[in-house]
Amino acid sequence: MTSITINGRTVTVNAEDDTPLLWVIRDEVGLTGTKFGCGVGACGACTVHIDGKGVRSCITPLSAVKGKVTTIEGLDPAGAHPVQTAWKAVQVPQCGYCQSGQIMQAAALLKQTPKPTDKEIDAAMTGNLCRCMTYTRIRAAIKQAAEPKAPAKAPATAGEKQ
Repeated sequence: MTSITINGRTVTVNAEDDTPLLWVIRDEVGLTGTKFGCGVGACGACTVHIDGKGVRSCITPLSAVKGKVTTIEGLDPAGAHPVQTAWKAVQVPQCGYCQSGQIMQAAALLKQTPKPTDKEIDAAMTGNLCRCMTYTRIRAAIKQAAEPKAPAKAPATAGEKQ
């Protein structure tokens, strides 16, 4: 039995030390917002925070969790975190599968770098893949979240005029 803090709540789980955090979160704790994508830490769909830092939960063993874990459900239970608000305003999601990981990585970026440049956004988000290719909108939403008072506007897609 191992105790960990997830979304501000201490939980005791019955899992082996080498169990990936992803499966502890989903199967033991019952929080399904964190998604399985690749299982090797290459796609970012499973991104959660440990003490505010974005980590790939599919390759993080339970034994390595020494801090507080935050999942998409705990980022802001009302869905009002600036990144979540910007994601909606800019209309980032298409299929939505990668979005919880994208949002968690973006929130970690903004915590560390409150006013990131395009280059910093691209570097921080490189490991988070989006099959729908909404990268332009992801960048726009991150910029919107960094400037919460600016009006939200979705970027033009191919064929649209700005």
